[in-house]
Amino acid sequence: MGSEPLDLGVVGVSEGNGHPYSFSAIVNGYDDAAMAAAGWEVIRDYLREADPSEFGFEGVSVTHAWTQDPAETERLRAAARIPNAVEDLEALREAVDAVLLLRDDHERHVELALPFLEAGVPTFVDKPLALDPGDVETLRPYLESGLLMSCSGLRYARELDGPRARVDEYGDLRLVRAAVLNDWAAYGVHMLDAVFGVLDARPTSVRAVEGGGGEPVGRNGHTTVAVTMDDGTLFAVDVLGDVPLTFEVALYGSERTSRHELRDNFRAFRRTLWHFLETVRTGEPSLAPRETLDVLRVLIAGRRSLAAGERVHLDDLEV
Repeated sequence: MGSEPLDLGVVGVSEGNGHPYSFSAIVNGYDDAAMAAAGWEVIRDYLREADPSEFGFEGVSVTHAWTQDPAETERLRAAARIPNAVEDLEALREAVDAVLLLRDDHERHVELALPFLEAGVPTFVDKPLALDPGDVETLRPYLESGLLMSCSGLRYARELDGPRARVDEYGDLRLVRAAVLNDWAAYGVHMLDAVFGVLDARPTSVRAVEGGGGEPVGRNGHTTVAVTMDDGTLFAVDVLGDVPLTFEVALYGSERTSRHELRDNFRAFRRTLWHFLETVRTGEPSLAPRETLDVLRVLIAGRRSLAAGERVHLDDLEV
C-alpha cells in the first residue's frame, strides 16, 4: 500500500448502521470494552474473531471523526481508537487526506459528500450511493475521476472467491438467485454488488413483483426482483423483509451449481477498504465506475417496477 502516511476521517452515523465502528476498527484496531459499551455486539463478535495480523494498513490511520451527535462521536472514538473529534465537516475536510462517509441514508449523500469531492478529497460513501437520478448524475463525474468510491462490502465477499475466479466452470449459467433480509433499497444493494462482482454480463432489464403481503418495499413484505442480464442469465433477488439474518447467493449452471452464505463481514469490509485505499494511492478507480452505475440503475429500476407493475428497461432510464 506504500509507506506515505494517510490520515482518514470518518463521518457517521445513520440509524442501525454500525459501519463507522467496524470500518474504523479494521484500520485502527479497537478497544474491546469501549466497543461493548457502544452496543455493537455483532461487530464486536467478528472483531474478536479476527487475528491481530488482519488489522491495519501500512501508514494509514483514522485520525478524525464527526457525527451529528457529540456523545456518539465520543463512543466511536473510544471504540475505534480515533484520536480526534471535529465540530463540523469543514474542519474534517481540512484535517484529513481522505474520508469514509459511513452513513447509509442515501438521501443525504450528495449534501454530505459534495463538499469533500469539490475540494478534491477522495471519499468512500456507504451503500447505496444514491437512488435519485439527479443525485446519481451529480456524483457520476467523481466516480469516473477516481475521487469517489461506493459499494457494498459484499462486492468482495470471501465466500464468492471461487465463483469469481472460475465462473466459466458453471457452463451455461441458467439462474443466479440471491436472498436477503429487510428492504430493496438498503439491502438489495448487497446482493447486486455481490453477484455483479462475479458475473461478466451486465443488466438490461428489471421486473419486480410483490411476493407476500405488506408494503412491497418495506420490511414486512417479500419482494422478488428479476434482473435479466445481457447474456440471457436470469438473476433473481428475493428481499424477504423482517426475517433472521440472510445473505445468500446460489448459482445454477449447466456444468456446476453452488450455494454460498455470506457471513464474513470483517474480510469483506477489509477488502473494500483496501480497494478504496488503492484508489486513493493511484488516483484511478479500483472499482470500475460502470459497475457502481449498473447497481444504482438496477436499484432505481426495481423501485420503478414495483410502483408501475411492469418491466423496466435500463436503456430507458435517464441514469
